[in-house]
Amino acid sequence: MPTGRQAAVRPLNPMQTQKPKRKPIRLREFDYSSPSDYFITICSHGRECIFGEIIYGEMVLNDLGKIVEEEILNTQKIRNNISIDIYSIMPNHIHLIMSILCDDRRGDPVDRPDSRATQRVAPTLKSDTIGSIIGQIKSISSKRTGINLFQRNYHEHIIRNDKSYDEIYTYIESNPQTWDRDRNHPTIYKS
Repeated sequence: MPTGRQAAVRPLNPMQTQKPKRKPIRLREFDYSSPSDYFITICSHGRECIFGEIIYGEMVLNDLGKIVEEEILNTQKIRNNISIDIYSIMPNHIHLIMSILCDDRRGDPVDRPDSRATQRVAPTLKSDTIGSIIGQIKSISSKRTGINLFQRNYHEHIIRNDKSYDEIYTYIESNPQTWDRDRNHPTIYKS
C-alpha cells in the first residue's frame, strides 16, 4: 500500500492507463481565418500575476507586461488584415478584441506579403488564423523574456453582433476598475 506522497499521486481510476483526452474548444467547421471580430482571453502561466499590478483602478505594466504590449501592437504592423480594436493587459491575463478584415475587392482576408513571420514561429499553422496569430504573440513574448509566460491555450469568442461587441468592449475597457471582482483575480479563481 502506497504511503505519504505516493498515495497522493495514484490515478483516480486504476484501470486507466492513458491520460484523458482534452476536449476540443474550437468550433469544428468554423474558419478561424475568416473576417470577423473575436474576443480573446489569454491567461498567464499558472495564472500568476506577472504583467504588473492594478493601482487605484489603473493597470501599471512591469517590464514583462510592456513586452507583451509591444507584441500585441506589432501584430497590427506585420499583418495589414488585423485590427486590435481594444486590449487590456491585466496582472495575470489579457483581453482583446481582434478583427480580421476583408480585402474590399474580393471579400477575402487581406493578404500580407510577409506572412513568413508566423511560419517561422508556428510552421504547422495556417498563418492567418486566430490560433496562429495568438500563438505568435505568446511565442515571441516568451522568447523575448526567456520565460514561459502563458498557459497552453486561450479562450476565444466569435462576436456575432453590435450589441455583443459593445458589451465586450465596455467589459475590456473597465476591467482594471473591476479587478477585485474579476473571475481571474487570484483570490476568486483559487477559492
